[in-house]
Amino acid sequence: MSRLRIFADDHPDAPLLATRDRAEIARELQRIGVAFEQWQAVQPVRPGDPPEAIMAAYRADIDRLVAERGFRTVDVVSIAPDNPNREELRKKFLDEHFHKEDEVRFFVAGSGLFTLHVDDRVYEVLCEAGDLIAVPDRMTHWFDMGPEPSFVAIRFFTEPDGWVGHFTGTDIAGRFPRYERGQAAE
Repeated sequence: MSRLRIFADDHPDAPLLATRDRAEIARELQRIGVAFEQWQAVQPVRPGDPPEAIMAAYRADIDRLVAERGFRTVDVVSIAPDNPNREELRKKFLDEHFHKEDEVRFFVAGSGLFTLHVDDRVYEVLCEAGDLIAVPDRMTHWFDMGPEPSFVAIRFFTEPDGWVGHFTGTDIAGRFPRYERGQAAE
């Protein structure tokens, strides 16, 4: 189940807020300019389905988002626990960084942990199947897919280069909890 925890950026051990209520998650994230939505497939999809079938199941929402935000590229990424490059892939996103375009991800299956650093707060957002998160350009954040990643996500890009991270060089991400699938709630 989706979860939001908010911390002071100097107290990673004591959440100021912890909620699994999706409406409350969306309200709290909207305050910092982050969109959080839930989508429903119009036909059943499973990990392993071809990207075309996955995108067809969410076509109306994809088209709406592309029209609203001007995305040029939409693709599907799938990472399984047996991926031989999983450690390398995980490390790529673990340090605080930002992008020069919005980072928008929709979780078709599985889960991942987006952590946003805004002013003196850290917003830890556990995204699961059905969740869309849209992190505004230049907002510092990191992403953890866990040591045994398992997710299928639809990604949206405006730039032809796709994912380009600009790393801040801080150690803040290492001070906050890492993601372990099935970790204890709150």
